[in-house]
Amino acid sequence: MTEHTPRREARSRHARHATGVARGAHAASGSAYETSGAKRGTHAENQSGSIREFLVWCGVPILIVLFMRLFLFGFYVIPSGSMLDTIEINDRVITTKLAPDIIKLQRGDIVVFKDPSHWLQSESSLGSNDLIKRLIGLPGDTVACAGAGQPVTVNGVAIDESSYVKPGVQPSDFPFSVTVTENHIFVLGDNRANSADSRYHQDDGSNGLVPINDVLGVAIVRNWPLNRIGKLDAHHEVFANVPNPS
Repeated sequence: MTEHTPRREARSRHARHATGVARGAHAASGSAYETSGAKRGTHAENQSGSIREFLVWCGVPILIVLFMRLFLFGFYVIPSGSMLDTIEINDRVITTKLAPDIIKLQRGDIVVFKDPSHWLQSESSLGSNDLIKRLIGLPGDTVACAGAGQPVTVNGVAIDESSYVKPGVQPSDFPFSVTVTENHIFVLGDNRANSADSRYHQDDGSNGLVPINDVLGVAIVRNWPLNRIGKLDAHHEVFANVPNPS
C-alpha cells in the first residue's frame, strides 16, 4: 500500500492541473466573448453617436433657415416694371419682416404689401397677392402734384426724386392731392409711367391708400442677378426737409 502512494499523488496532481487548465481556458474564452461583446457595444454606440451628430449638423441649419424665412426675411421675384430702374423685371429681392412692427416705416422705404383693393387687376404681382412700391406718404401727410412737369410735394414741400424715378419719366402725368389717413401709407412706383399705384386707386374706398397692417416688409437687398447684387437704397435724404404733418 505504501509503495503506491507516490503514484496516486502524482495522478492527483495531474488531474488538478488538467482541471485548472480547463478552467483557465474557459475563463479565457469567456473573457474573449466579453471583449467581443464590448467591442460590438462600443461600435453600436459610435454609430448612434454619429447619427445624432449628423442629424444635429443637418437639422440645426435647416431650423435656422426656416426661422429666418418665417420671421426675419421675405424673398420675392419682381415680375413687373413698375419699379424701374431701381428694380428690373425678374430681379430677386429680400425684405426685412421686422418692419413695420419692430422697425418703423419711413418715407422712401421700398415696401412689399398685400393687394389692398384689387390693384392686381391692372398690374403684375409678385406671384401671389403682393405688390412692391416706394413709400411716399406716412399717416397725416398730404401728398400732391400739380401735374406733368411739376414735382411731388409732401406737406407742401417739393421733393427731388431724380435719384430714384426712372429717367425721362414725369413724377406724375396728372394732378392729385391725397391726405394719408391714420394707419395707412401712400405709395408710388419709381417708373411712374407704368405703375398702377396710389394715384390710380383713389376711388377704391381707401383713397388709394395702403393699410399699414398689409405691409409685409421693407425691401433691403437685391440678391439676383449676380451683376446687380447690392443694397436697395431708400433715399431717405430726399425727404429730409419734409415737415411733420400739421
